[in-house]
Amino acid sequence: MSRKESMLLSRVAESVYWAARYLERAESTARLVNVHTELFLDLPKAAGVGWAPLLAVTGSAEDFFRHRHAGASEEKVVGFLVASPDNPGSIVASVAQAHANLRVTQALLPGEAWGVLNQLHLWAEQTGREAADRRARLGWTARLISQCQQFTGLLEGTMSHDETYAFIQIGRGLERADMTTRILDVQAGALLAQRDGSSPWADLMWMGVLRSLSAHQMFRRIAGPMVSGPAALAFLLRDAQFPRSVERCLIEVSRALLELCRHEGPMAGCAEVQQVLEETDLGSLGAGKASAAALHDYADHLQQGLGRLHELLEATYFQMEPSIATVLQSA
Repeated sequence: MSRKESMLLSRVAESVYWAARYLERAESTARLVNVHTELFLDLPKAAGVGWAPLLAVTGSAEDFFRHRHAGASEEKVVGFLVASPDNPGSIVASVAQAHANLRVTQALLPGEAWGVLNQLHLWAEQTGREAADRRARLGWTARLISQCQQFTGLLEGTMSHDETYAFIQIGRGLERADMTTRILDVQAGALLAQRDGSSPWADLMWMGVLRSLSAHQMFRRIAGPMVSGPAALAFLLRDAQFPRSVERCLIEVSRALLELCRHEGPMAGCAEVQQVLEETDLGSLGAGKASAAALHDYADHLQQGLGRLHELLEATYFQMEPSIATVLQSA
C-alpha cells in the first residue's frame, strides 16, 4: 500500500496525540519540581520562594485544596504533583495515561521505544512517592526527565515520520507551548510584580524561569551571561530555534499539520496563535507590577488560542465514529 493510501483511525490518531501530551506534561512537571527545589535551597527565606506557584503553573491548585490540604507545604505540594492518587495530572498519572494510550497503538511504535516507555511506567509507579523526600527528589526527577527524552529521541531516530508521528509532534508541540506560557504567566509574572522587579535575587529567579524550560544555556549563547526580564521573555516566546519557545512549538505544529489532509482549519488556528504571539511589544513586559498584569493578559490570550487550536484538531480529526477511518495523507 502506498503512503498516500495509508489509513489511520481517528481513535488511533487521538491516542497518540494525547500520549505525546501526557508524556511531555510529565517531563515538564518533573523539570519544574527539580528546578524549584534547587531554587528553594539556594535562596534565603527572605526571597519569599514558596511552593504554591507550582500548583498554579500546573493548573492543579483547585484539586489540591479540594482534597483538604490545609497549606501548600513543600512535602504536600511535591507529593501531590508527583504521585498523589487524588491528582489526575500528577507525573505518575501522566506517564500511566501515556502508557495506556500507546498500548493500543503499540504496533505503530518502534519496539525499543515501547520498551523504554513500559519500563518508565513501571518504575514511576513503584518509586513515585520517593520524590516527596527532598533527599531523593532531584535524582528521581532527573531520571524521569532522562527517560522521557530517551523515548522522544528513539521516536525521532527510529520511527517512520508518517501520519502517526505527525500527531505525536502536534501533541508534544501544543503541550510544550502551553507549559511555556503557564510558567511565564505564574513564575515570571510573580517576579515582575515583586518590588517592581528590583529584588536582589532577580537574576537567580529569572535563571530559574529559564531553567524550568531547559533554556538557560541556550539563552546565554544568544543573549550573554546577564539575564534580564525582557530578554528572557523574548527568548522563551519568540526565538524561532529554541525547541520550547512558543514560536518554535508553533512552527513544529504547523509543519506536522502539513503532513495531514484537511489541515486548513487547524492551520488557521495555528496562525491565530501566531498573530497573538507577535502583536505585543515584549519590551513593555520587562519590569514592574503593571508589566506583570500585562504579561498575565498576554499569556492568557496565548493559552486561549492554544485551547482553540486543540478544539479545531479535535473537531477535524478525533470526533468521528470509531468505525470511520480518517484518511491522513500528505497534502
